[in-house]
Order: sequence, then structure tokens, then C-alpha cells
Amino acid sequence: MSDTARSLLRRSLPILDWGRDYSRAALSNDLIAAVIVTIMLIPQSLAYALLAGLPPEAGIYASILPIILYAIFGTSRALAVGPVAVVSLMTAAAIAQVAEQGSMGYAAAALTLALLSGGILLVMGVFRLGFLANFLSHPVIAGFITASGILIATSQIKHILGVEAEGHTLIELVTSLLAHLPETNWITLLLGVAATGFLFWVRKGLKPALLKLGLGPRLADVATKAGPVAAVVVTTLITAGLSLGDKGVKIVGAVPQSLPPLTLPDLSLDLLGLLFIPALLISVIGFVESISVAQTLAAKKRQRIDPDQELIGLGAANIGAAFTGGYPVTGGFARSVVNFDAGAETPAAGAYTAVGLAIAAVALTPLVYYLPKATLAATIIVAVLSLVDFSILRRSWRYSKADFAAVLATILLTLGMGVEIGVSAGVILSLALFLYKTSRPHVAEVGLVPGTQHFRNILRHEVETDPSLVTLRVDESLFFANARFLEDMIQDRVAQDCPVKNVVLMCSAVNEIDFSALESLEAINERLSGMGVGFHLSEVKGPVMDRLQKTHFLDQLNGEVFLSQWDAMRSLTPGAADPSMDQS
Repeated sequence: MSDTARSLLRRSLPILDWGRDYSRAALSNDLIAAVIVTIMLIPQSLAYALLAGLPPEAGIYASILPIILYAIFGTSRALAVGPVAVVSLMTAAAIAQVAEQGSMGYAAAALTLALLSGGILLVMGVFRLGFLANFLSHPVIAGFITASGILIATSQIKHILGVEAEGHTLIELVTSLLAHLPETNWITLLLGVAATGFLFWVRKGLKPALLKLGLGPRLADVATKAGPVAAVVVTTLITAGLSLGDKGVKIVGAVPQSLPPLTLPDLSLDLLGLLFIPALLISVIGFVESISVAQTLAAKKRQRIDPDQELIGLGAANIGAAFTGGYPVTGGFARSVVNFDAGAETPAAGAYTAVGLAIAAVALTPLVYYLPKATLAATIIVAVLSLVDFSILRRSWRYSKADFAAVLATILLTLGMGVEIGVSAGVILSLALFLYKTSRPHVAEVGLVPGTQHFRNILRHEVETDPSLVTLRVDESLFFANARFLEDMIQDRVAQDCPVKNVVLMCSAVNEIDFSALESLEAINERLSGMGVGFHLSEVKGPVMDRLQKTHFLDQLNGEVFLSQWDAMRSLTPGAADPSMDQS
């Protein structure tokens, strides 16, 4: 096998890279991390399946083969793949439009959604389209996740109260909850509130308490991560011992005691058409969340993440979920951080976690028969409230009013119209914000800093200028969205100042000029020529000059192209002093 083929194979199968140097120490660390993450994932997987409107076992099934496939194809050493809150909510919203919850069609649609999502991610990875996620601005994503956290927490209140309630927007959920409030089951409410309070205390107060009692940091950390398991065990024993299921407390019930089954998604064209857009949105949001977590954790160990290979890893994981009774998955923040903190060295930790979950699916599922749904709801509420971050509104308001408007609009649309409208609006607003900012580039009129050859903004610095010369520095590449803005700006500047004889476009920050911008430069040149004003360029970068030399623009230019702005000023204002002469 040639070196090129070997390199391609290692890039396509990252397991060949880290697997060849796998050591006994890495094995030990990965096994410890797997035990901790498995303990955390058992209740969490059941809870997220409940959030997606699926049977609880679907959460465990979605956490077995997908993790193994990601370990083979993914590049992150610490990312833990499986069901996550936001994707579970988006799954429920998407499938509710095509099937009734609890029906066979609902579960089949979840498989189809996972298959579509996996296919979209794979195609993006093969064609190296990972960069497209960069067009989703972080403030907008933060706004969407904050709103989703509120929706998720609100949707779980019905399980805490023990009532029926429905809705996909905040108004619908709150209205439905208030209408069913008189039906509250007080025993369920007591269990749910107690479990929620306990889990909040575990998250903040258990570890400091254990450290004060003399427990080691590692054991205290494991005990803290196992907090949800304690809530599950205690409430299950109470419910079973007191026969609370007979008193109206809703329980998980029978969960199949088996490994993930082989399942076939529904490939009917009508269903594929209905679910394609939701699958696309889930793919984009899931990838953005996953890559953010992966890159953050990789940076702590100076490791590298390949975004395009991550797309392939996540795509394979979702396709695996589609054929093993699961639903769409991605890299989760909480479980990945736990995996990293527990000492995971390689993706093998995820594979060992999958083995642990498989054992749980075979041996432990009968133990959750009496598990109250209120406890699972409490697990979800505590997990998702950490996603809610209203400080993004304050920070974006202080920094950029445009970003603030985009964040606020995303939050309000998600809360008021549902997650699909919210995430669609987030994508559109991100692109609109990008186009708005780039369509109005920062253009500064500059002058010479006395005693130097440097040029700075005339509004910010004490500089020397000449009435006959206008120098404009464009701090952005020139393309179709901002070319007309530059035309209008130069026209207005020259029209208001009769003494102007020459205009220099300083291109030190211009990395590209597209065809639309080239036509605008030609129009500017023609207008200035008609006014008897010279049009010049300075500090044009090599690649940009190479493109310009392939056109007739330079031949038609009524001025010159100068190597530096200092050369332009010396040539066009002969009286300019040379700072080197002053210093001599």
C-alpha cells in the first residue's frame, strides 16, 4: 500500500491512528471513564427517550451502536455521542407532524429521521462541507439553545404534576398545564419536586459535602455523577414498596430485556419528503453542538479535530441508530465533559460505555419497571436548565445591537412558534447578519501619521492630509454584497469636495475582489474619469493582483497601482515630506 493510500485510510478511519499506540494505561483510564459515563447515561438515556416521545428503551438503544461507530470514524478523543436534550425535543416536534405519539408509525418515523440525518451528515462530510456550520453565529445558536432549554423544562412539568398536557410552544404548554392543573396527582408532585430538589443539590452541594467528610476528590466526583442513579433507585423503591402505581403515579413499566434489535426505517417517499427539512435542521444543530464541544475539549490536550471527518463520524452514528431502534444522536455536552473529566484517553472509552449500556439493556431493564416518570422528568429539567443562559442578551446588547436583535428574535420565535421555526429563523438570521455586516464594510479615510510612513483613520488620529488627495482604506474583501456600497461612498465623498484631484483605494485588507466588485471598480473608474479625478489603487495583495491582471481593468484604469500608500502619497502630492529625511 502506498503512503498516500495509507494516509487516506488513516484519515478516513481515525481508529487506525490512535489504536496503533493504545497502551495499558490508556485502557485503564478509558475503562474508569466508561464506568462513570455508563452510570450517568442509564437514567439520562431513558429520560431523553421520554422527551422525544419514544419508549424508554429507545434512549438506551440510541446509545450503543452509535457510540461504537463514532469511536471508529470520529476524531475526538473525549466526545460522547448519544441522545441529547435539544435534538430529542426537535425529534419530538418533527415526528409529531407525521405520526401520533405511541403508534408504530411514530417509532418508524424516528428511525427514518435518524437515517436522513445520518445521510445528510455523511454527504456533508464526503464533500467537505463542515465549513457551512460557521455561518451559524454563536449568539444565535446560544439564543436557540436557551429557548429550547426553557421549552424542554416546561414540557416536563406535566410529568412532575402527573397530568396530561401538550403543545410545542411556550404559550401552548403553559395554557395546557394551567387547564389540567386541577388534575394534579399530589403523590407524583411530591416525588417529582423531591427528585428535582435532590438533583439540584447533588449538582451543586454533594461534592463539597463529600470532600468535607474526607472522601477523595476522584471518589467524590464519581459519587456526584452517580447522583441521578441514586434518585432513580430511591424513587423506584418507594414507588414499588408503597404500590404508588395503583395511586395514579405514572411509571416506566415493562422495558424489553434485550440488545438493540435490527430495525428498518420507513423509506416511503412521502415520509422522506416530510422529514427532510427537520432532518437537515437537526443535522446542522447537532453538528454545531458536537463540534463546539469536541474542539473545546481537544484544545485542553492540544489535540486536533477534523470537522469534515466529524461529519462522517456523526453520520455513521445516526445511521447506526436508524437500524438499531434509536433516533437522531449527536455529541452531548454534559456526557462529554464527564467523559473528559473522568480521564478518557481515546474513543475506546465510548466503546466500553456502549458495552456497559448493552449489559444494562439485557440485565437491568426489569429493575426500572416501577421507575416514576416524574423522576425522569426531574433528570431532564435539571440537565437542561444549565443550557439556559440569558446573559447572552446582556452581553450581545453591550457589544453589538445587531447581534442582540438576532438573539432576541431567535429566542422569541423558538418560544412562540416552536423549535423548527426557531432553528430555521436562527439559520436565516445568522446568514442575514453576515450579509448585513459584510454589505456595509468599514471604510476609513486615512492620512499620514507625522514623522512616519503609516496611515491611520483621520477621525481617530492626528494625521496629515492633502485637500487634493482622498485615500480610502477598505477593511473587507469586495464582493457582490458590498460593491454598490463602495460605489456610493466614493461618489458621495468626491461630489462634496471640489478640490479633490485623486482618489486612492488602499487595499491592504482586501483579500478578494469578485466579478461583481470588479464591475463596480470599473464603474467607479469611469465616473471619476468623467469628473477629471484620478483613480488609483495601493497595497494590492498578490493573489488579488493576479486576478486583476487577467482582466482589462488595469489597462482602463485612469490612475496607477502603487506598491505602498506612502509611494502613492509621494507621487500624487509631491510636497510630502520624507520621514527618513527628517530623522537624518
